[in-house]
Amino acid sequence: MVDFDEYSEVRKTGNAVYNLNYHIVFCPKYRRSILVGSVGDDLALILRTICASNNWNLMAMEIMEDHVHLFISAMPITSPATIVKLLKGVSARQLYLKHPELKKQLWKGHIWSSGYYIGTAGTVSARSIREYIQGQERHHGKD
Repeated sequence: MVDFDEYSEVRKTGNAVYNLNYHIVFCPKYRRSILVGSVGDDLALILRTICASNNWNLMAMEIMEDHVHLFISAMPITSPATIVKLLKGVSARQLYLKHPELKKQLWKGHIWSSGYYIGTAGTVSARSIREYIQGQERHHGKD
């Protein structure tokens, strides 16, 4: 279970202070219900390993039979598109190695559909940010 204080944590690198959290959802090709049993178990381990090796904080994961939900915090140097590309690309290669029978269910060599959903979550809303920025102008005497 997610400790929701964890996603509000501000992290630091040598060059940045950040709080970037992504809700990512992607599906197998043709929305096939293949993420069950050992395939789902292996996928969970693969995704955890990918996140750990890239220093991404995996705050939540749910693998459904026909889609995956992830809640990840990552450094600003890594684009959201790169995160998804690595998750899908590495996991596809490793799943095909462990489960060659998937090739019979998913022709043309692709486990994942080309699309995905990504949304951001943080501790402040867009309205709060806009009001803060507008307040800075008033605070510093600009009109």
